[in-house]
Amino acid sequence: MMGKSLQADLLMLLVTLLAAMGWMFSHEALSEMPPLGFIGVRFLLAGLLVGGLGWHQVRRLPPRAWRRAGATGVVMGLAMLCWILGLSKTDQLGVGAFISSLSVVLVPVLGWLFFRQKPTASTWLALLVATLGLGSLSLESGLSIAASDGYFAAAAVILALHFNLNSRYALSIPPVALTGIQLGVVGLIALLASGLSESWSASISWRGIGWLLASILIATSLRFFLQIKAQGMASASHAAIIMTLEPVWTALLAMLWLQEQMSLQQLFGCSLIFLSLLINRWRWLLHRPKPGA
Repeated sequence: MMGKSLQADLLMLLVTLLAAMGWMFSHEALSEMPPLGFIGVRFLLAGLLVGGLGWHQVRRLPPRAWRRAGATGVVMGLAMLCWILGLSKTDQLGVGAFISSLSVVLVPVLGWLFFRQKPTASTWLALLVATLGLGSLSLESGLSIAASDGYFAAAAVILALHFNLNSRYALSIPPVALTGIQLGVVGLIALLASGLSESWSASISWRGIGWLLASILIATSLRFFLQIKAQGMASASHAAIIMTLEPVWTALLAMLWLQEQMSLQQLFGCSLIFLSLLINRWRWLLHRPKPGA
């Protein structure tokens, strides 16, 4: 019989693939929907779906838990606004995925800046390697960062802050309830921003609706449900190591789906960023539980 640890590993591997597929679904949906409107509808409906499934948890939350879940949802919303704006402007989804993955490296750095949590030496080494990787990507366009890359970098910083806030303030909130509230808050923020700055097309084709539904059901609701389930079966460090594969899957899917190609310099920059993710998780790799544990 398959060990619990191996089951968790396979589920997290599937989560990273679903997250990468979300990049493709979103890219296709943006051909017919405004970016902020799309992310608003996607996250609000996903939040209602997840929150509905976990309604027994949601209705028991005290006011303090609602405030904390809502506040972390606002931070997550700002990150998602930056991410979708980057996605709407980029012609290199693979590169964008690696830049967004820098949030993993930045989590302990922001934990140190805001909460005085002392980072390890590997954190600073990972940050140095990640900076070199980002520098290599910026040199591709002559000492400048594309607007899309800037949005992805901003999303990475804000997501790292979101992770710290989640870890610090939301540990006592049931995960399904927390996920549903946060997704819903993201959706409301994005729809508000869309209403203030975007105009909607008179009609959306069934193809566009299909990509929207795939984003809601597969890349958001199913992904977060499986992620919560997998994280309940293994340690957070275990899950974090496997989550570093998301940009790799995204780059591969972009090559197969969109026929994207990276230059040698872009490949070098993305490789450095991936190396920084591994360095950041190195001490957990060394202490990985045995199979079947």
